[in-house]
Amino acid sequence: MAEREHRDFLDIGRIIDDMFDAAEDFTNVFKDTMSFPQSKVYQFRTGEKKDFYPLYSYPPANVYMTEEKTMVFEFALAGFREEDINLEFRGDYMIFSATVAEDMKPEQGVRYFKRRLKLKDINEQKYYVPADKFDQEATTAVFRNGILRVTVPPREAAPSKEGVKIDITSGEEADKQASSDSTSRRNQSRQTREKKEGQGE
Repeated sequence: MAEREHRDFLDIGRIIDDMFDAAEDFTNVFKDTMSFPQSKVYQFRTGEKKDFYPLYSYPPANVYMTEEKTMVFEFALAGFREEDINLEFRGDYMIFSATVAEDMKPEQGVRYFKRRLKLKDINEQKYYVPADKFDQEATTAVFRNGILRVTVPPREAAPSKEGVKIDITSGEEADKQASSDSTSRRNQSRQTREKKEGQGE
């Protein structure tokens, strides 16, 4: 009986200590890998080590830079609606917020047997996007299939001194715009070709 009690006993304190140790080790590895300016990808010429992308536990997100130096943010936002999401730039930071709709909030008194999907409000998370390196005004944000994808191209002109509000479009609207742009380019190409043929005659 004593052996069974020993097997069933959980040392909660030790488990918590192990969790904190693991989190600290991961944070140290992340900072060593992603800090500036040592990082091979994110080189913003800062003179000290600093984590510009805090490890927010929620929502799940990807932050990366393409070969064209475009910054991309991807947020998993299942359960959120487009109108409940807010993105804006304040200085060198992109501010990200979202509110859970009332009809998506958990009911009171519910007893969960398994809960891995937790919806909660997102309150002004800050992501470093230096205005002198990226064109904040040219930012696009597309919300498709529960994934918000924010794309910030590299800067070619002097930055604006005012804040920038980011408009979020649905995946369908983005597809329509892309189709419209493609049709416009084809028409322009046809008109140019016909003009050259007319001059040749």
